[in-house]
Amino acid sequence: MAEAVAPEFRDLQRTLEDRRQQVEAALRRLVSRGRAPAVEAAIEDSLFAPAKRLRPILSLLVAEVLKGDPEAVLPAGCAVEMVHTASLILDDLPCMDDATTRRGRPTCHVAHGEATAVLAAFALLNRAFEILAEGWEGGPDAAARGGIARELARAIGMDGMIAGQSVDLLMTDRTIDFPTLEFIHSRKTGALFMASAALGAVVARARPAEVGAVVAYAKNLGLAFQIVDDLIDATLGTGEAGKDVGKDLKKTTFVSFSGVQGAQALARELIAASEAALAAFGPRAEPLRELARYVVTRRR
Repeated sequence: MAEAVAPEFRDLQRTLEDRRQQVEAALRRLVSRGRAPAVEAAIEDSLFAPAKRLRPILSLLVAEVLKGDPEAVLPAGCAVEMVHTASLILDDLPCMDDATTRRGRPTCHVAHGEATAVLAAFALLNRAFEILAEGWEGGPDAAARGGIARELARAIGMDGMIAGQSVDLLMTDRTIDFPTLEFIHSRKTGALFMASAALGAVVARARPAEVGAVVAYAKNLGLAFQIVDDLIDATLGTGEAGKDVGKDLKKTTFVSFSGVQGAQALARELIAASEAALAAFGPRAEPLRELARYVVTRRR
């Protein structure tokens, strides 16, 4: 069932759908093929399940706002989406969150077995960095691509997603304070949003101050996105959410910490902060501001 869209977001929704289709087509071109049909099938199911593609779309919008060429950033944005999908496959494993539904479908390990799921995740990670190493027509030079690769590696590394996931797992069945909760989700969710914004700015040859501004925007956007995810988990059914809900009952979430109204208020504060980070760009950053306002109203 299609998600109802508020009238003020209809133009943005059309833009997001156009960009989503652009990302989908690029992913089809860039996904690797080989001699492992079982792994390919698992990648197909996971990477091409219905998804918003917000991270690569964020890269495209940042490039546009900074007067860069969106096409030049597209393969790098697809690399981020491959990393994101790999992280979901690993996060859903029985040894992690033990989820059974993702993006409205059985999770990768449920559909294809744990071993194949792990191989699919590593294949996606490998392909992401292979894309950055190879380069592409109209894309940045080797030095810039190396910088993007470092940014992406940091986002998923020992002070990025891995750190956030490790602390999250250790905190299961334990009450945690707000700084720890923020630490977890600024890394599990926020890190890839920040990397997406950064690579869009780098490809657009932005100045350091401009890169810093869009990364600050993305950090707050990512945390707001996670809070809305927690609200969806707390208030919707599995069919509406498109994934398992109630899996976080053993964990402290923004909703369990602040309550529904408190979490909603915090999400609005973060979106206001994300918009404020764009002040220096003036009206040309309106697409990013509108995206932030849209994210906080989503229902799945």
